Amino acid sequence: MRSRGRVLVTGANGFVGRALCRSLAAAGYSVRGTTRASAHTVDADEFYAVGDIGPNTNWTGALRYVDIVVHLAAQVHVMEESSEGLLAKFRLVNVAGTERLARAAATAGVRRIVYVSSVKVNGENTKGKPFKEGDPPKPRGPYAISKWEAEQRLCQISKETGIEVVILRPPLVYGPEVKANFLSLMKLVDRGLPLPLGSVDNRRSLLFVGNLTGAITACIVHPEAAGKTFLLSDGEDVSTSCLIRRLAWSLGKRARLLPFPPALMRAMGHISGRSAAMERILGSLEVDSGKIQRVLGWQAPYALEEGLKETASWFESEARR
Repeated sequence: MRSRGRVLVTGANGFVGRALCRSLAAAGYSVRGTTRASAHTVDADEFYAVGDIGPNTNWTGALRYVDIVVHLAAQVHVMEESSEGLLAKFRLVNVAGTERLARAAATAGVRRIVYVSSVKVNGENTKGKPFKEGDPPKPRGPYAISKWEAEQRLCQISKETGIEVVILRPPLVYGPEVKANFLSLMKLVDRGLPLPLGSVDNRRSLLFVGNLTGAITACIVHPEAAGKTFLLSDGEDVSTSCLIRRLAWSLGKRARLLPFPPALMRAMGHISGRSAAMERILGSLEVDSGKIQRVLGWQAPYALEEGLKETASWFESEARR
């Protein structure tokens, strides 16, 4: 089958990167992945080890004969959370590193960059109405600030060089091979541990990894995507307690939810210095994904229920321990 073009995927050995490489290959693209070091888990036709991403990364070989770049690689965590230079560390990778890649891509003749940013650019929570692309950005914290600055830098480079830029802002992404908080939640549900979240009545948007890869693929090919920013979601918002019940059902378990006042939980989070983490459990974060549907005609191929089932199936076969 003739290739539909060569796509460079940065962060190809990450959770989203591996899924995207498989999806693009199935769609007929020639896929080149990049990683920091040699990797044997990249589902791409070829890969480059580019080392640390920053203002001095050499992208020349990785960008040769590339048509599209999908930029996933980012600084997400920094171990020294109390460091005074925390924002500088995020900017080094997420801002300066992204600028270096974009300028190198423009020089190499790359037509378009699809940049996977974060809904955190819009803010940490919603109150009564979902985030939309036209809302004033309210990033909080080094990660969100660096993502917003990277978006602005990309738009400026697009004006200067003519390279097309598409920006995607996903909420929490889940699916097979997921890690971090979502995997931890699945393990708690699987073990049948009682959780004091029965009284939580928030609304949060989620995004199945198959929906994210589908949206990225649409943004690679659609002419109307150029210069646009899109928010994404599965299209169904759920409370934390509802999510736990549906996860339990997908795992064949019974959810053990205990009623507990959210106000008291917030107070405990404040005392323990974990207010932000508590708000991710108790607060709302809703996303309006109508723009990508209107502009590109894109619809999420997987409903939330289907995404949870696929995630649970993977968990039962490979991650349960």
